[in-house]
Amino acid sequence: MPIPLQAACGRPGQSRGAQVIEGIPLWAVVLDYVLGMVMWTLIGRFGMRLFLPEDSRFFFSRFFIRVTDPLLRLFEPITPAFLVPALVPLYVAWFFFIVRFYVMPWMLGYSVMGMLAFPLEGQIARAIHYLGQLFTG
Repeated sequence: MPIPLQAACGRPGQSRGAQVIEGIPLWAVVLDYVLGMVMWTLIGRFGMRLFLPEDSRFFFSRFFIRVTDPLLRLFEPITPAFLVPALVPLYVAWFFFIVRFYVMPWMLGYSVMGMLAFPLEGQIARAIHYLGQLFTG
């Protein structure tokens, strides 16, 4: 018997919005989602570059390159020259991770760094757990 979405995502009686952003202001959740999507897009570009050439006609590869090229150009002044070109997207993604892990909690007033539990990944994990419960009964 599948479990209800509310039970999978939080305490009974809570609204879905409260479960997603419990204790975190909406602006922080939105900012974290944007930073998280940028970070994962850069990681995706790095992963595709392991298997596809830079000039590949594969539509996902073209999308990742088109979306992330402006960011790579923006970070070019602080990208070490010795870095292998395939690793540059991963290097830039590291900056977004650092902002999400250290700067976001500091902006929210946490006294211990790293207390923000990445709302984007938390919601994805809850959805995967919920889907697992649906399929395994």
